[in-house]
Amino acid sequence: MKKFNLLLITISVLTTIGLFSCKPKNAGNAVSGDAAGKTYVAPGKYDEFYNFVSGGFSGQMSVYGLPSGRLFRVIPVFSVDPEKGYGYSEETKPMLNTSHGFVPWDDLHHVQMSKTEGDYDGRWAFGNANNTPRIARIDLKTFRTDEIIELPNSGGNHSSPFITENTEYVVAGTRFSVPTDDANGDVPINTYKQNFKGTLSFVSVGKEDGKMQIAFQIVCPGVDFDLSRAGKGKSHGWFFFSCYNSEQANSLLEVNASQRDKDYILAVNWKKAEEYIKAGKGRKQSVKYAHNTYNDATHTATSEILNEVTVIDSKDFNDICYLIPCPKSPHGCDVDPTGEYIVGSGKLAALIPVFSFDKIQSAIASKSFDGDYEGIPVIKYESALYGEVKKPGLGPLHTEFDNEGNAYTSFFVSSEVVKWNIKDLKVVDRVPTYYSVGHLCVSHGDTKNPKKKYLVAYNKITKDRYLPTGPELAQSAQLFDISGDKMQMILDFPTIGEPHYAQIISADLVKNVSTKIYKIEENNHPYVAKGEKETKVAREGNKVHVYMTAIRSHLTPDNIEGIKVGDEVYFHVTNLEQDWDVPHGFAIKGASNAELLIMPGETSTLKWNPTKVGIFPMYCTDFCSALHQEMQGYIRVSPAGSNVPLTGTTGATAPAAPESK
Repeated sequence: MKKFNLLLITISVLTTIGLFSCKPKNAGNAVSGDAAGKTYVAPGKYDEFYNFVSGGFSGQMSVYGLPSGRLFRVIPVFSVDPEKGYGYSEETKPMLNTSHGFVPWDDLHHVQMSKTEGDYDGRWAFGNANNTPRIARIDLKTFRTDEIIELPNSGGNHSSPFITENTEYVVAGTRFSVPTDDANGDVPINTYKQNFKGTLSFVSVGKEDGKMQIAFQIVCPGVDFDLSRAGKGKSHGWFFFSCYNSEQANSLLEVNASQRDKDYILAVNWKKAEEYIKAGKGRKQSVKYAHNTYNDATHTATSEILNEVTVIDSKDFNDICYLIPCPKSPHGCDVDPTGEYIVGSGKLAALIPVFSFDKIQSAIASKSFDGDYEGIPVIKYESALYGEVKKPGLGPLHTEFDNEGNAYTSFFVSSEVVKWNIKDLKVVDRVPTYYSVGHLCVSHGDTKNPKKKYLVAYNKITKDRYLPTGPELAQSAQLFDISGDKMQMILDFPTIGEPHYAQIISADLVKNVSTKIYKIEENNHPYVAKGEKETKVAREGNKVHVYMTAIRSHLTPDNIEGIKVGDEVYFHVTNLEQDWDVPHGFAIKGASNAELLIMPGETSTLKWNPTKVGIFPMYCTDFCSALHQEMQGYIRVSPAGSNVPLTGTTGATAPAAPESK
């Protein structure tokens, strides 16, 4: 305990020195004179890469260009977005449904691109919801969230969403072990060891349409799973998870979950688990979880509550899971491009262990075990170890790779990125970051074919890097050129939310298949108006449906009367444009939800509940033409019980006929 307290004090002192001395000692040559030229993308030219970045507590995913660092788009995923109406429009509300009801926020930590033969294929991006456990799939043709699936038997979804090399599965490990959903959850918290379990979810992904289903879950001992990576090449069929809290503490984890000298890397033979599931060895379990999908033809999301999963318990099968000792509190768990080397990163360590897949297999075959942990065999450390990188820095977190046998590791405490050689485990270069770097990513850096071009470090603290903006400064990303022998910092750029993990994908894989418009003739929305002649206003009791169109530069109808206080009014707005990059917005004075942003050929619905009598302007919020300001109209709201006729017109300027009261 004394040694542990001394280590904490040492790390605290080093962190304080690193933060308040401001500039690392070797910062003088961190940025050289040619940096601007390396990041300059001329007007009208495209960036070479997309950078998909997690939004952390914003619940969104952001998209940047590299090397420019320009922000292209913020994709709403797990949080409502009033700019685009996501989570506010009737079509997108179901995307945020869960077994707990409508959850309009979350904490998106990790991003993964879909893969074919171990490399990015440009079809989908996946993101995790760390709070209410969910996985999202984003369609890279539209840059929209297409599907969200909730994960039962899980408390927190941090170790997610990590992808097998042909996107057979997207995999998730629970962060907070909890009693399983079919168990009695009303138990004392201090019965953690007896009642809490950690669950690994294997979610299958449709080869053609990407549709997700929970194929099976593996129930494991009650620990915390942090990060994970799929095997590749020779280790295909395996998955590797970092896990901490092997002490199974339930309080003050910074002390009570750091008692042991080592925690573990969990190696999972998912191919073997798959065999057991196909042989009927799994158990059907009653649960409750939401599965939400968006339909591009109807422009509408639907949500269904599912009630069963198949589970298999790790303690019942001794050839599915194996534990490998790793320095305590490991964060990163990364697999090199060949699939042979697995890198563990203990957050409190001053070395980096590198494990060998071949040695792991030999240890399993020869039963070179050091006992078991709740039924899971523990492989002897030396039997799995390829070697250790000695004195690389302080606080290793996360590692990615290039195509020349080099690894790049972020060091949180010493605020640096360190480059080292996988074969001889020697440090070959190091560069400072500003400050306390968390994740990093290399272009295609977690694939079988990395591109030795760029590395981005995502830093937790910025201090003196940007203009001050009150107590909270902009979140920090720093771009490094790694094409040469030495790493060179060439750009700072801010990001949204708190960036965690990100991925860099070649732009050509995505931009050439990007959707430009939704074809109006293929719009199957139930309330679509495919032309102005199809617009109308219809009443169904106290519900009023407005079939509306938007085109440069007017709304149809643009004068609506006969709405009453207490009505539920649904504005189904169809953008008639068939020209790329001409969205229209729609907003109403005093609306309590949001606006709409409607893409060309799309239909979107805003629900409005008028609460008082009067005239309410409505207008287009997205600048679309020289007469955008004229793209407006009026809604007349009359008292409940009024007999004002329900009408919707455009261009009717003659005096109205007298109304009978």
